[in-house]
Amino acid sequence: MTPAGTQGTADLPLFDKVRAFKSAEQVRAAGLYPYFRMISSAQDTEVIMNGRKVLMLGSNSYLGLTNHPKIKEAAMAAVAKYGSGCAGSRFLNGTLDLHIELEEALARLVNKPAVLLYSTGFQVNLGVISVMAGKDEYILADKSNHASLVEGCRLALGDYSRFAHNDMAALEARLQKLPPEAGKLIVVDGVFSMEGDIINLPEVCRLAREHRAAVMVDDAHGIGVLGPQGAGTVAHFGLTDEVQFIMGTFSKSLASLGGFIASDAATIDYLKHHSKTVIFSASMSPANAAAVLAAVKIMQSEPERIERLWHNTERMKKGLLSLGFDLGGSQTPILPVYIRDLLKTFQFCKRLEQEGVFVNPVVSPGIPPGMELLRVSLMATHTDAQIDFALDKFAKVGRELGII
Repeated sequence: MTPAGTQGTADLPLFDKVRAFKSAEQVRAAGLYPYFRMISSAQDTEVIMNGRKVLMLGSNSYLGLTNHPKIKEAAMAAVAKYGSGCAGSRFLNGTLDLHIELEEALARLVNKPAVLLYSTGFQVNLGVISVMAGKDEYILADKSNHASLVEGCRLALGDYSRFAHNDMAALEARLQKLPPEAGKLIVVDGVFSMEGDIINLPEVCRLAREHRAAVMVDDAHGIGVLGPQGAGTVAHFGLTDEVQFIMGTFSKSLASLGGFIASDAATIDYLKHHSKTVIFSASMSPANAAAVLAAVKIMQSEPERIERLWHNTERMKKGLLSLGFDLGGSQTPILPVYIRDLLKTFQFCKRLEQEGVFVNPVVSPGIPPGMELLRVSLMATHTDAQIDFALDKFAKVGRELGII
């Protein structure tokens, strides 16, 4: 019954799309719905779901730091000192000395003069691209870029076009059509979050030099994985001086929530005074900032974590390939297991969960129809025994569903 004085949605045209949306309910009815699964424990190598332990192979906590005691202690100490939030934006009353300390630490990590924090990684991409690419300027973006990059490009006033995934000839062809004197921004992921491959950054930078374009690298999945001390994709290739914007998030390797953009000091100052997702958003909470700062220190002081991450990646990758699974062109701890069938992808995910393994199904619009996959991601804290357990379950379910 609709409350007095209000109007329901039944007859409103705006809600036609809501009434027409049936796909999620159909998957639920089949007992295969794989989203919003409830976890009642810390994000670790094993999690508790419905009262039972499940091996977590779907987390972005590449260094396994989300449950680290030093990080939890740092977050609790920050709450004790600063309280639970900042009650305002960085622009006005919400800048803490802790935020400045973290920005300085991140600038040192990625070897850029200055850094600006945002409350989420999504806000970084919205707030930077929309400001930097204005009218009569151009954005060229990889077709497999993360959704946050896509939305940032769409929000900008500049002309936005995409080139085929990691296809440098396609990028060059687009650049050649643009006015030489116009402002141009090339936007790419460092590590592509579904495919697990790495951008051909040396060639991107060569083309950018040739056509006087700026380069922005979203390194959400590269920080903590690639480069010296986990500095990311740009450092991995030794191209820090040729990339104008390095973006990173804290919800992956750095065990928290938020994001940052690194650039030269003048550009960061410009963003501080123009980027709406900084000016009009509440600033990053003290606990989140302290957790990131602690995570950066641990990552730099324990390089063996990254070594172990790559050991685990190679063990899992070799095992899946030997079983006959297709992993595409993955080069990182993100291993896409291609199923290429919507129903079987959901079935495979459900059966693995029943067997005690958590993975993520990826279907359209995350990837093109017909490219459905299970996204497996490794953590530094996985053991060989856990990886071997997962491989046994992949073999069992893969044969059961006729995938291998």
